[in-house]
This record gives sequence, C-alpha cells and structure tokens, in this order.
Amino acid sequence: MSWNPALEPGCPDDVGTDAIETLIVPRARDLGGFEVRRALPAPKRQMVGPFIFFDQAGPAELLTGQGVDVRPHPHIGLGTVTYLFKGDFHHRDSTGADQVIRPGALNWMVAGRGVTHSERTSAAARRGPNSLFGIQTWLALPENHEDVAPSFEHHGQETLPVIEDHGVSVRLILGQAYGQSAPATMLSETFYADVKLEPGARLPMPDNHEDRGIYIVDGAISVAGQVFEAGRMMVFRPGDRITVAAGEQGARLMILGGATFSGPRYIWWNFVASSRERIERAKEEWRAANWGQGRFDLPAEDRQEHIPLPD
Repeated sequence: MSWNPALEPGCPDDVGTDAIETLIVPRARDLGGFEVRRALPAPKRQMVGPFIFFDQAGPAELLTGQGVDVRPHPHIGLGTVTYLFKGDFHHRDSTGADQVIRPGALNWMVAGRGVTHSERTSAAARRGPNSLFGIQTWLALPENHEDVAPSFEHHGQETLPVIEDHGVSVRLILGQAYGQSAPATMLSETFYADVKLEPGARLPMPDNHEDRGIYIVDGAISVAGQVFEAGRMMVFRPGDRITVAAGEQGARLMILGGATFSGPRYIWWNFVASSRERIERAKEEWRAANWGQGRFDLPAEDRQEHIPLPD
C-alpha cells in the first residue's frame, strides 16, 4: 500500500513556523569510543506520545576485538525499542530471550513489573572491525499495563511493512500509520517509522495521531520555509497537517508519536513509573540482588556481572 504525496498533503510552506511546538537539540555524551545523542527527555519536552527516551548511538567504527558491553541492568514501567542502521547487538534478558539484532529488524522488550537485560556486540562482529549506528528508545506504559508480565518480541526486517511512493520509503517499526500496521504488540496508540527521502521528496506526516515528532538522522528537511539539519528533533502542534521536504542530498528520518499520556511519568535511572513509590520499591529489590526471588532475575546466559544501583 502507498500514498500519493500529490493528493492534498499540504505543501511545506502551508503551515507556519509555530506548527513546530518544540525544537530539540540533543545532548551529546561520549561513552568512550562512541557518542550518544539524547533527544528525549528534554528540558521542554518529556514525551512524544508514549516515547519518553530517545538516544542515537554512534555512528562509530570499532577495532577488531572491540565492542559495546552493556551489562545486565533492570527496567520497570516501559518498553524498550532497539533499531539499528549498522552493526549488531546480542540481547539477553530475564524472560529467556537470547537474540542478535541486525539492521532493519526490531527488538521490542516490555519490562512491565520488572525485567533485566544486557546488550553486547556479538562475538562474530568482534572478530574484525565493526560499526555501530542505531536508535534506542523507551516507551512509557499506560498505568493499567505498568505491572504486566515482562515479554520480548523480535521481528525481522522482512516482517516490517514498507510503504514506497514518489521518492519516499517508509519502514513501519511500531504501531499504525499510512493504513499499515506493524506486527509488534502495542499497549498504547503508537507509530514509529524509519523514513528515507530522495532529494526533494515530500513526506506528509500521519494525521491520525495527536502527538507527532521527527528526528533527522541524516541530511536535511524543510518545514514552513526553514531548513533543519541532522541531529534535530521537532515536535509538531496537534491537529496541523504537516508535510516536510527533503533537501538536495535527501534525508533519513525517524518519525514517532501516538496518543498523549494522561499525565507525566517519573524517571530514575532505568525505571519509569506513574508514582515515586513504584520506583522506590524497584530500587530496593535491585539493591537486594535476590535474583529469581522477586521481580528481578539475571539473564540465564549472562549472570556473571550486573550494573549495581547508582548511589
């Protein structure tokens, strides 16, 4: 299925600059060998729909034997999304999942009441020089799903819907957009997609979601006569019909959003919750390290180390 951008999508200049409700310049952090740029949460915007955390990892080039080692650590009250452009991650978690993810595929882990996972560059990738470039996001869970049992889904590149037309290619990662549905199980109204635009191509944003945002991975786009370069996130005013146009070099975007949450979420370390009490209980259980006796256990094949509770 495809759309025709010429059928009343609205031109980029049909909206005013105030249609961009928030413009976010991500904060960069050097993690030793590669850089992470965090767009969410931002000082003026905690969430876009259910999306409460948005990190760009890399691009980075690693030498033979090198890789990323994120030791086992806990989550509550959220779902994690891993989506790569280059490289791989070996995901292990306390649900029993043991999965290597590669570019174009989806790892979707729902923490619910509590899960532990690790992410490491695979042994195969470390045998030679390897790359890392991707996006990791968290989605806050609605209050009625905060205590669901943890779960994990992997969906290969071939299972994610691709919508193409007039220099536009959209791979739908999560949720619903443009008349298509991605296969992962969603607990709230959501859309998330990887978009490639040829030079001058135009993308109408989905108009059936209240919160909508764009993160520019590569290239540049114009909105209402203004040009925005890679490494920027913009969140649009609800209800406006928005179309963006790629610059002379084309663009790659992540588009995201969904229903506005009824209230803010508390965030502490890797925990997201609708109340501070939930976070305090999770902190105490992780500190106790009673693996398998409460809400937290360690991945079956990665039990030799873990990240301790921060001071």
